[in-house]
Amino acid sequence: MTFTPKTFAIEITVRFAHVDAAGIVFYPRCLEMVNETVERWFEEALGVSFSELHVVRRHGAPTKRVVADFLKPSRLGDRLSFTLRLAKIGRTSFDLDITCTCGGETRFKAAATLVYAGLEPLAPLPIPDDLRERMTAFAAEA
Repeated sequence: MTFTPKTFAIEITVRFAHVDAAGIVFYPRCLEMVNETVERWFEEALGVSFSELHVVRRHGAPTKRVVADFLKPSRLGDRLSFTLRLAKIGRTSFDLDITCTCGGETRFKAAATLVYAGLEPLAPLPIPDDLRERMTAFAAEA
């Protein structure tokens, strides 16, 4: 795990469970890897694990929208680098840009909008000040 102002990065190795019969990563697995990147960003960079967020705080960050561009296939054994940056933060939602590369080659890009929400009832909430402050360190404009 590494993070600098504006970016958070992790590596994920493509496993057998990620690939399809053609031997390439099945595209829904890419979105699972995006979700892993977000979950690890919360825990490793923002200091709030999804367990704490969901079980203790009774909050969540469901995905409202995700757009992905698949540029090159990834294969079993590839070590994929995922880089996350905060594109925009609002009162109750935030936009993330996530890029996946391997060996300097961009494999896919995703743009996601997540909404900070209470779980009971499931409804948007203002992003708490402690998270907002930590999130802004990863903003494109930081």
